[in-house]
Amino acid sequence: MAEADKSPPEITLRKFDLTPSDVDDLMSWAGDDRVTRFGRRDPYTNKDDAYAYIRDSILPHPWYRAICVGPSRRAVGSVSVKPGPGADRCWASIGYRLAYDYWGRGIATRAVKMVVKMVFEEWKHLERIVDVENLGSQRVLEKAGFVKEGVLRKYVLLKGRTRDMIMYSVLSSDLC
Repeated sequence: MAEADKSPPEITLRKFDLTPSDVDDLMSWAGDDRVTRFGRRDPYTNKDDAYAYIRDSILPHPWYRAICVGPSRRAVGSVSVKPGPGADRCWASIGYRLAYDYWGRGIATRAVKMVVKMVFEEWKHLERIVDVENLGSQRVLEKAGFVKEGVLRKYVLLKGRTRDMIMYSVLSSDLC
């Protein structure tokens, strides 16, 4: 195998569009129980729901991007950053999802690193990005430079069951 073949695929981030291809892309991973298992939503079962989610939640969101791999603009996942409410605008939360076929290839880690850099540059008031994460994503956050702060016991209700969550953060000063 040539050395160039060993390099990881290029990752780009872009805004979602309300197009049939973005609806299909969202359905391909947001309809997969392996991807949505620790999320707040159940897997999508029809394109109308995916279309409505893009229209009503993704497009008006302050910072929501598609994760694209290689030269294609096809979304294989998504990442979002949501600022804290009101006076808590100094922090934001990050969330990400990635199609199962792309797990274990460093794509989520690289996307999170890109997002952290971009958001700290775009939102000058921001000092901290946090994630309350499931076990499957802890390594992604650690490799992206996040620091484990602790366990929040019985913190979140997901799909009818309370779960402990692990708090991770990265500070703007960590990037200096």
